[in-house]
Amino acid sequence: MTSATSSEFVLTRPATAPLDPPPVYSRLRDEEPITRVSIWEGRLSAWLVTHWEDARAVLGNPAFSSDTSRSGFPTFIEDSRPAPRGFFANYDPPVHTTMRRTLTREFMVKKIDALRPAITDITRELLDEMTGEKGPVDFVERFALPLPSLVICELLGVPYEDHDFFQSHSKVFVDLQSTGEQFTASWEALNSYLLQLLTAKRSKPGDDVLTRLGEHVDTGAVSERDAADLAAFLLFAGHETTANMIALGTITLLQHPDQIPYLLAGPAEAANAVEELLRYLAIVHGGLRRYALEDVRIGDVTIRAGEGVIVPLHVANRDPEAFADPDRLDLGRANARQHVTFGYGIHQCLGQPLARAELQIVLPELFRRLPDLRIDVPLEDITFKQSTTVYGVHELPVTW
Repeated sequence: MTSATSSEFVLTRPATAPLDPPPVYSRLRDEEPITRVSIWEGRLSAWLVTHWEDARAVLGNPAFSSDTSRSGFPTFIEDSRPAPRGFFANYDPPVHTTMRRTLTREFMVKKIDALRPAITDITRELLDEMTGEKGPVDFVERFALPLPSLVICELLGVPYEDHDFFQSHSKVFVDLQSTGEQFTASWEALNSYLLQLLTAKRSKPGDDVLTRLGEHVDTGAVSERDAADLAAFLLFAGHETTANMIALGTITLLQHPDQIPYLLAGPAEAANAVEELLRYLAIVHGGLRRYALEDVRIGDVTIRAGEGVIVPLHVANRDPEAFADPDRLDLGRANARQHVTFGYGIHQCLGQPLARAELQIVLPELFRRLPDLRIDVPLEDITFKQSTTVYGVHELPVTW
């Protein structure tokens, strides 16, 4: 069944339930799981795919393109510019394959596990600094944002003292109010900055990703521009998503204090708790976007070649056909890891081992250290990021 007319795609989550998907999409998932929605103020329509099984069918099928340069691709903003090659999530093979292969070794589980002691040290140092003063403090500014920024700087070999520069430009990439010109200007600024660092690393190597990207340039595997773009992508993606997940995960746990003992029960329990939080929150709330290269049957609907598709991950992750009682947070949920928060198929998030490691370390350490942590304002007074591709909060006043 399909809709005769398209309703407008909305991002805004309800003020009374800011951690849940918009109710309209939960209703559509149950009544009309594949339906048309309009974007760009009605100038383009796309298919909205809300069932978990259908979401995987779209994201795992190479007949659905990720190439945002295609005419009619359902991009977040109408005047968006073609993505740099380093933003390889927005490309199909062979560009996607080449760019991703350049970085695959850097995010292998074994490599990320070796980084866990450094993540633990950074976590404890930031908590020392935060608790060294009397609350309330802004949890985002003092902990949730600097932690993944410090970690990605450590991994890449980027000076953390430049964090104001790259964080300010990263905000442009996720803000749906940004124009194509603003996006391009911010990307060029980051690229120029990283080109200078890349040149320095090639003359004075270190044990970091920038050094190894420089080695790929030397062998001719990638161009210098592509290497800088890849580094810019990692710098942006490596802190923006995890910072928001730390803040939202903390809010969620404070709203469900009965679940915190499970988080603290041991490493296996903490790992499962993180998977459930990833499922429950799914912070990429603008959905993953695709473009049909040929006619494809998904569920009861034939999506025609040239039509766009939006997969709202936070809605698919609340599908009762995939997860029992899906709107309930259950840190002991047996199949929590089956979520699609990191996507599915060849484009699923390369950095997921790092995100998992950070959350598995940070959240238990936070609640062990601060068992009396609490939000210092009513939940309804917190400003959530309703107009960004990555969901989160602007500020989070906490005390203990």
